[in-house]
Amino acid sequence: MKIVLLCWRDSTHPQGGGSERYLERVGEYLAERGHEVIFRSSAHTDAPRKSVRNRVTYRRGGGKYGVYVTTWLELLAGRVGLGPLRGAEAIVDTQNGIPFFARLVAGVPTVLLTHHCHREQWPVASPVIARVGWWLESRVAPLVYRGAPYVTVSESSRADLEALGVSGARIIANGVDPLPELSPLAPDDGKTHLVTLSRLVPHKQVEHAIALLHQLPETVVLDVIGDGWWADQLRAFTEKQQLTERVRFHGQVSEDYKHALLSRASLHLMPSRKEGWGLAVIEAAQHGVATIGYAQAGGLRDSIEDGVTGVLVGDESELGPTVVGLLNDASRRQRLGEAARALSARFSWDETGAQFERLLRDLVHETPAS
Repeated sequence: MKIVLLCWRDSTHPQGGGSERYLERVGEYLAERGHEVIFRSSAHTDAPRKSVRNRVTYRRGGGKYGVYVTTWLELLAGRVGLGPLRGAEAIVDTQNGIPFFARLVAGVPTVLLTHHCHREQWPVASPVIARVGWWLESRVAPLVYRGAPYVTVSESSRADLEALGVSGARIIANGVDPLPELSPLAPDDGKTHLVTLSRLVPHKQVEHAIALLHQLPETVVLDVIGDGWWADQLRAFTEKQQLTERVRFHGQVSEDYKHALLSRASLHLMPSRKEGWGLAVIEAAQHGVATIGYAQAGGLRDSIEDGVTGVLVGDESELGPTVVGLLNDASRRQRLGEAARALSARFSWDETGAQFERLLRDLVHETPAS
């Protein structure tokens, strides 16, 4: 089966994150199973127009908004037997706020994948773009995809879709990459380390994790793993808070170094305004590190078992006291961490990919190979 995956970024993009990794792992599973997989996303200076990685062909073209236009043209060309997308038998259209609306032009079964609704994120755009974007997401997309299969990643995200009139969304949960066989050890510098693993964009609210350091001893520092267009603002905020010696911006790091930093941490903080799931929660959990996050963030209610594998708090006013309490209670922190580690063992990209393959085969009425 020839399968086209549509996403406005891939993981090589400077702003790539967990949703991109999810779709790539699904693509890799499908390619390993013998399917032809094309991952179509926007172009950027850090990657070529075409590349192949783990048997998945990546094709890039168009910018932040132009990717939608160029992808439509390729889908239309493919429908008449021209271009790289010709012969596609199934499409997975990812809605990162706005879908590609591939169902209108593809002429083949199309699945809409949405990690979460973006009502809380749209205000960071200009007022006009925010209004148009939310209208497209909340009104137009449910109309275009009425009756089509929806996939999401958590009960919270499915509830958000139901509020928009979308019923019957299938949950196909995130997996998690296995820990590296050999990973470097982050040096013991005598400090207590908190960590946040996140794209640096406004709705992740990393400022909350930075500001709470004022409530903690000077021996407590924060490791910020990840990058994004909000990074300069976060550094300026850190300087204004006079916390430059206690906040360490690591940027995008290798998988090995990421896990080394996570393994050294006492707690993982995720003060995000909105999450579809929270892949970083599970990655921290692999090291026995519990996460503190906001209950209203949606998917964190699914990736964190409150009081068992981590703690959900109401708002920023509760974040600091909760961190203080856990840092002062090593036995509870350890119990949460070990429960989180046990939870993380339940997730597998193979299971995620297998569920997607079953869905796509059912859509095109294909019989699995023996």
